[in-house]
Amino acid sequence: MAVEKEALFWEKHKKGVKCLLCPNYCIIPKKLSGKCRKRINVNNKLYAENYAKSITMFLDPMEKKPLYHFYPLTHILSLGPNSCNLSCKFCQNHYSSMQDCLASEITPEELLNQCLKSNVKHVAFTYTEPITWFEYILDSAKLLKENGISVVLVTNGYINEQPLEMLIPHISAMNIDLKAFSDEFYTEICQGKLQPVLDVIRYAADKTHVELTFLMIETLNDDPEELEGLFSFVKDVNPEIPLHISKYFPRYQLFIEETNEEHLVEIAKKASKYLKYVYIGNFFHSEFQNTHCPECHHLLIDRLTRTINIKNGCCEKCNAKIPVVLNP
Repeated sequence: MAVEKEALFWEKHKKGVKCLLCPNYCIIPKKLSGKCRKRINVNNKLYAENYAKSITMFLDPMEKKPLYHFYPLTHILSLGPNSCNLSCKFCQNHYSSMQDCLASEITPEELLNQCLKSNVKHVAFTYTEPITWFEYILDSAKLLKENGISVVLVTNGYINEQPLEMLIPHISAMNIDLKAFSDEFYTEICQGKLQPVLDVIRYAADKTHVELTFLMIETLNDDPEELEGLFSFVKDVNPEIPLHISKYFPRYQLFIEETNEEHLVEIAKKASKYLKYVYIGNFFHSEFQNTHCPECHHLLIDRLTRTINIKNGCCEKCNAKIPVVLNP
């Protein structure tokens, strides 16, 4: 039997209800849903229709999230909702984020029991957009954290300040997708806004472990001035935040040619002039796959041989402090 859950963060409106979870601020008449399709007006109350309904559950490598500085070389149980609050034309998961698909129920208690039974130490809410699963994640994260299980969000960062403040004490790490450094890109390509994402990155980086992903789409979000702005912004927040620059492939409604790999490497090298840890995603490049000490360039994490050369949180060669979360 499906769990009914009244949503948090909404108010009554003359046309129905107004959702306050994310910067879309959807105004939702009776019997209809907001942009994310899963927050529904029932008799002028807002309900989380997708509560405890997951499209899948799978054990992934931590690096797939991608998280390179959070318990590297471990695995993480991943699940996600059938929903998203943006509408990116290049969506990699549009079959599960943009339209209805099958989902199976797993309550927070059942999720915890599954983790304890399988000795799972980390859980990720991912695949589509976990922000639209807010109430379920909040309930689950509290239980998981109380039982020593870390909780990760892989998110577009499109959430308002008050719900983020409520959720983040229960979150151990976030990978936030910074899609561009252009409000025009967010408006035309994603139907969103840039500034709320920047605000979330700045806030979250001060509260929990944060890594960023930037999917580079040539001619759309690789303008040199915009990239310089993006790298400068991340440096200003914290130059030690890992930045994953990923190769784009044509998907959904966007059919620009896939990112040129040589160009991607050039951009990663430019980013490295601003940031201490830059990685390349969606294709292998040895220089930007492993983790090196920014001070002495010693190999710290070799993801091919699966070895870690960090001791007591420091580079084993020069003793520089390394911002990587490891098992004690």
